Amino acid sequence: MKRNLLTAVCMAILLAGTALADGGADIYKAKCALCHGPDGLAGTPAGKALKAVSFKDPAVVKAKDADLIAAVTNGKNKMPAFNGKLSPADIKAAVGYIRTLAK
Repeated sequence: MKRNLLTAVCMAILLAGTALADGGADIYKAKCALCHGPDGLAGTPAGKALKAVSFKDPAVVKAKDADLIAAVTNGKNKMPAFNGKLSPADIKAAVGYIRTLAK
């Protein structure tokens, strides 16, 4: 009985993580890719003009999720704030997706 419950909990966690990553990809494509590019390298014309940071930059890779969430929420340098434009859950999902681009 305990083993079945543990298996069910693990499956729920895995499925929730997959849903967040999928939602994060959609949010990223809609709100972030224009500047940061589909690959997160910031090689787009807008990204170059605004000096957007690559998600493979060591400073971004080392940054805590809370720092990235704060940057998306409040804006940073020339990046606009998404507070009020995206929900906290959407921002967290987008940051989760950004982490996949850093690999």
